[in-house]
Amino acid sequence: MVAARRSFDGRLPLAAMARLRDLLADTEGEARFSLEFGHDALQVPFVELRIDADLPLVCQRSLQRFLQPVSLTQRLALVRGEAGSDEDVEAALPPDYEALWVDDDGMLRPAALVEDELILAVPLVPAMPGSESVERDWPVPEDEETRANPFAALAALKKP
Repeated sequence: MVAARRSFDGRLPLAAMARLRDLLADTEGEARFSLEFGHDALQVPFVELRIDADLPLVCQRSLQRFLQPVSLTQRLALVRGEAGSDEDVEAALPPDYEALWVDDDGMLRPAALVEDELILAVPLVPAMPGSESVERDWPVPEDEETRANPFAALAALKKP
């Protein structure tokens, strides 16, 4: 694929991604992706991955379902061998590349690659845009915030 500079486009239903499903509110929707193989000017074999998807997540402020748009482009250097087998290979890559370790047979699994990138795109704490009003409308009382501080007791001991 690299030598022929091939490219592929596809769609993958969110329901087909077993590892991603646990992070989503539901599995409605799909991810659109494209893969483009080639060599760069330094003769580094790469695959450029583009993904567009709307991930259904649960807002941790309002507990409502919302769609998180994901649009990413990632250039991955294709490195043969086992992951972590040669740190020098990763260090020698251009700065805008991530290493993608492929088996010795050179096989690449596009569905797994798309799923990995979508998992990385899910925010640690999903928050729906515009949900800041939840904190503004129901602020934490000052006395409760002070009590929640585990070092408040130490501050009282510090005063003479």
